[in-house]
Amino acid sequence: MSSKKVLVIHGPNLNMLGKREPGIYGKTGLNDINKDLLRLGKKLGLVVDSFQSNHEGAIVDKIQEASQKYEGLIINPAAYTHTSIAIRDALLLFKAPVIEVHLSNIYKREPFRHKSMVADIATATLGGFGHYGYYMALEAMARMLK
Repeated sequence: MSSKKVLVIHGPNLNMLGKREPGIYGKTGLNDINKDLLRLGKKLGLVVDSFQSNHEGAIVDKIQEASQKYEGLIINPAAYTHTSIAIRDALLLFKAPVIEVHLSNIYKREPFRHKSMVADIATATLGGFGHYGYYMALEAMARMLK
């Protein structure tokens, strides 16, 4: 039996985790998060690939490719959460579970961050758990894919 494949997409500025506003986003870097996701994925019987881009079009391209290769998608659109209809439209093409993740609780932040362009089309949303939210999302995804 082959393992299910899950793609984790990290949006703009998440490559700066650990350095950028650690009081909000934590001190754990993206490389550490990705390594932990890989390890956890193996425990859960999943193949986990990660992708980060600061460019909206690159994220759209990756989502379009993912619809052919992955059984699940975890995405932290970061700042594009609040602005990107293009990412939303690409996610509509993905017919498998999608989990939206945010390190912070967007509803406890500035009012412009309260609107997510993808929340209503995501299978589930997690926010406010810091980097642990990614691990929670992966565990939830494993259950969804069983």
